[in-house]
Amino acid sequence: MKLGLAIFLCLLPVFSTAGKFEQYHGKFSSNSPLKLDDATYERLTAAPRDYTIAVLLTALEARFGCQLCRDFQPEWEVVGKSWVRGDKKGDARLILGTLDFADGRGTFQKLMLQTAPIMMLFPPTTGPHAKPDAQAVRYDFTTGPQSAEQVNDWIIRHLPEGPKPPIYRPINYTRLVTITTAILGLVSFLSVAAPYIIPIIQNRNLWAAISLITILMFTSGHMFNHIRKVPYVAGNGKGGMSYFAGGFSNQFGLETQIVAAMYGTLSFATIALALKVPRMTDPKMQQIAVFIWGAVIFAMYSFLLSVFRIKNGGYPFHLPPF
Repeated sequence: MKLGLAIFLCLLPVFSTAGKFEQYHGKFSSNSPLKLDDATYERLTAAPRDYTIAVLLTALEARFGCQLCRDFQPEWEVVGKSWVRGDKKGDARLILGTLDFADGRGTFQKLMLQTAPIMMLFPPTTGPHAKPDAQAVRYDFTTGPQSAEQVNDWIIRHLPEGPKPPIYRPINYTRLVTITTAILGLVSFLSVAAPYIIPIIQNRNLWAAISLITILMFTSGHMFNHIRKVPYVAGNGKGGMSYFAGGFSNQFGLETQIVAAMYGTLSFATIALALKVPRMTDPKMQQIAVFIWGAVIFAMYSFLLSVFRIKNGGYPFHLPPF
């Protein structure tokens, strides 16, 4: 009689543990993650246990002001539903639960928690996968909201070897409808506007202007200014302003704009001489245009050489009037 009672008492924790997992895994399958309170938290985390339980301690009510808790809750629900879908038989012997501060003040006080959310993972204390140190492993959200994939990977690292379900994200029908509507609207707009847009896109003068502006902007040192964070202008030490920096490794923001304007003027004058002037029918006007644009090129090139002498003090040549 006494021997039978002793055997029964020895096997009682085993039966209790097995029944506890089956009981709560059934609830977990229908409502995942499992919503806990102080009593269910104590029962599920109490030893002995031959399963793993991960509990998210959070504070979802607006009066607690935990925005991080509310941001992470949808990701945590994705983790729970993924495990229900991928581990229906409970082969991994894992339960996921949520303990809200409103339902578990006693647990928060017992653990002396001052912040939320915090995740606690309790490994099994009995069975083939029992851990020698059955202390809970803590996951702090120190870097802000975590994705379902990050948290799931952390949980899997603390589970025994074996197949683990991936994260299954539900189809976002609102986003799908929005994207489809936007694509259809864009296609409709392009089909209606194509007769007006295509001639503009195929305009050679437009692309020539865009190409010329881009070339002038980058050859004048625009990218250099962004990389080096150069000043716009600087003082010359005599109470005035210096618009050009000496040396080839230095330049000012205004200097870039002046050089781009000079290049642009020289380009426009050259294009006018090559394309516009030959088409003029009046010989006198054509001769005047040649002298005007030639003078513009001469004066601008003279100014460009003077700037080059500022950049390179040893350059011996110059061109009047500058």
